[in-house]
Amino acid sequence: RMPNSLLKLPRVLLSHKHRPLFILIFVLVSFAYLTLYWRIAEDSCGSGLYDPPGEFNCAHSVPFSLPNVGEPPPPGGNVFFVETSERSNPGYLFSCSVESAARTHPGTSVVVLMKGLAKRNASLPKHWAFSLLSCFPNVEIRPLDLPELFSGTPLKKWYLWPLRHWEPYFLPVLSDACRIVLMWKFGGIYLDTDFIVLRNLQNLTNSLGIQSEDELNGAFLSFKPKHKFMELCMKDFVKNYNSWIWGHQGPHLLTRVFKKWCPIRTIQSMSCKGVRALAPEAVYPIPWQDWKKLFEATSASELHKLLKNTYAVHIWNQISHRTRLEIPSQALLAQLYSQFCPATYAKMKQD
Repeated sequence: RMPNSLLKLPRVLLSHKHRPLFILIFVLVSFAYLTLYWRIAEDSCGSGLYDPPGEFNCAHSVPFSLPNVGEPPPPGGNVFFVETSERSNPGYLFSCSVESAARTHPGTSVVVLMKGLAKRNASLPKHWAFSLLSCFPNVEIRPLDLPELFSGTPLKKWYLWPLRHWEPYFLPVLSDACRIVLMWKFGGIYLDTDFIVLRNLQNLTNSLGIQSEDELNGAFLSFKPKHKFMELCMKDFVKNYNSWIWGHQGPHLLTRVFKKWCPIRTIQSMSCKGVRALAPEAVYPIPWQDWKKLFEATSASELHKLLKNTYAVHIWNQISHRTRLEIPSQALLAQLYSQFCPATYAKMKQD
């Protein structure tokens, strides 16, 4: 039996005198739980499917064409991917994202920035995904140096605040910050690591995609360096910072800046003062609410119709990463792997 003293404890804590102390303890415990939950969730989301270690033989990679020698590089800048967690063991979806971008942008550097490599020596970890991606001469995998990235921007002071890492959504917010600064400093194309790229994106300069009714998303960004729109995004990031609301520094930020940029009340597919809001089918053909369609069987005609006006497909990995994908199968996602990242797909079938 529980001692009487323990039975009386909740009543004491909930008494009027001790209620503020109880509330404070509850808030601190909740904060700690949220922080731990999102750190674990981010690690899970980054992994995609099961990611076994090992080497990859380039002989199994399907060749892809490179531009002719002496041909000038395209003017659109680099394609950037960013991993803001400490992970250095990419999963299948990560590998497919980078591979599909490398294949569709053969004359462009595809730069993968990984925070988990910042504390290592020059060599990459022994992992099949790094071996596979090294088969593509236009892929560069580099450490993500956050202090250097944020230097010279309004986000430097934000990042250096000592307690920043304890915020509940720190990793997704850090990712939001990185993409904005990358686009402002260097320009080019930014993609989340849960995209499968279907065609070259370099004619979509100064654009971002509509993910749903009246909301933009920053999983895809394409801008020229030092663009005024990205400068306004950096300023809004700091001025209206709120770490307690999911998406406040991401889709919500881009949406409110675009509405001021135009100015408009409702966002639709449009071009405004040189910045384009792309229709959902361009890069978000599957709404996040319908993510299960990615795992459903799709006929060739349905696939062709779905992807007719699509440049890339966002997989919504944060929602979908725990769903089992049969390989091989006629599931839409399996077909995308097969067609647009065949080397990764071959590795998936082998495993």
